[in-house]
Amino acid sequence: MPLPVIKTIRLSELSRIIQQTLEYTFLNNTFWIIADVTNHTYKSVRNYHHFELVEKDNSSTAVIARIQAKAWANGAISIQQFELVTGQQFTNNIQVLVNVSVNYHGVFGLQLNINEVDPNFTIGLLEQQRRNTLIRLLENYPDSIRKSGDRYITRNQGIILNKVLQRIAVISSITSAGLQDFHAALAGNEFGFRFDIDDYFTAVQGETNAQQFVNILVQIFNTGINYDAVIIIRGGGAQADFQLFDEYVMGRVIAKYPIPVITGIGHQKNETITDLMAHTQTRTPTQAAEFIVHHNRSFEEELLNIQNKLIIKSQQLFSVHAQLLAKLNTSIVNRTKSLVFARKSELFRTGSVFTSQPRIILAGQRNHLDNILSDIVSFTHRYFINQQNNLGHHLTFMKLVSPDQLLKRGFAIVKTNNRITSDPDDLVTGNDFTLLFGEQEITATIKDKKVNNGKDFDL
Repeated sequence: MPLPVIKTIRLSELSRIIQQTLEYTFLNNTFWIIADVTNHTYKSVRNYHHFELVEKDNSSTAVIARIQAKAWANGAISIQQFELVTGQQFTNNIQVLVNVSVNYHGVFGLQLNINEVDPNFTIGLLEQQRRNTLIRLLENYPDSIRKSGDRYITRNQGIILNKVLQRIAVISSITSAGLQDFHAALAGNEFGFRFDIDDYFTAVQGETNAQQFVNILVQIFNTGINYDAVIIIRGGGAQADFQLFDEYVMGRVIAKYPIPVITGIGHQKNETITDLMAHTQTRTPTQAAEFIVHHNRSFEEELLNIQNKLIIKSQQLFSVHAQLLAKLNTSIVNRTKSLVFARKSELFRTGSVFTSQPRIILAGQRNHLDNILSDIVSFTHRYFINQQNNLGHHLTFMKLVSPDQLLKRGFAIVKTNNRITSDPDDLVTGNDFTLLFGEQEITATIKDKKVNNGKDFDL
């Protein structure tokens, strides 16, 4: 019995049938799909992207769909625009919203051609990741991070900056132009301030380098150097370059760091999580340097203001005492003249007696005049001594009640809102106030106020 004849076709014919069927089915049809990118390669010479689009199961992350994809011509241009707008590199393990056309090739098989990549979808994902990171930080570290309105308040922000920021640690890339700008701005400051700066170099982009960055922060702390501040420098770049500063581990360490952190990351748009957690945020390395110079200048102006007040007060005291001495001198002169005039009158009245008893009277009057002169000299000397003693008492009293002596005797000066006060009504519960103890200055927060019964001072 003859075998039945089997109808066969060539593989290329079958491939062509599949291609024609798919072209007929998907002709002029495009689809917007959400998928993850994997196995991405890029040929810069041809401006050609090849990768796979996959869909993962939400519960197990297992791949439930996988199709080869490519982007060239308009698709490659759209990817370039996507990277420019989002700052996110088009690479593996990112989720994208893409417009695709279905294509089948006899050799390369089923493929999707990328027509357009929607940057807004990815921007939304990045922002959601950022928000989730902030929520994790608030939940996991309530003792170091809290939120008040739109502002994040961290332990690092609670550190009071030293009056002068001079010993500084800087974290930056060794090739950063922003680092050079920072150094130039400090070295060329108009007030002639000098700074001790230690540079620590590390990668400042790429989220995978976050732990390396944290290790540098730990290294700075372990040096034991009393740095006034740590400055984080980066000289600009694409938005994706700042993803390192949105990493969870960065936010955690910056918020709890025991040295004030000042950022000058070099971006003009959104704040990074590192900015939100740091003590002070500036936009650029140059602005970070300007902040430090302005901070130091404010302290210098405060000192100059105190110096001027001391000079004015000293001049006023000298003027008052000079006037008192002038009045004293005038009083002594007038009293002396009055005594001389009175004695002179007596001499004239007794002049007639001289004719009868000239020698006796003259000798007596001479003795009398000598006594008067002695009295005048003695009176004048005692008067000057008394007045000098009075001035000495005044001077001693002024020294005893001077702020410096009062502070040494255990008293303190209370300041609130940058002014000295002795009125308890100026101190409001919940606000900060400052106690000056000689060379020490303490800032505290008012937790409670109550009326004093006065018994503490019963001796």
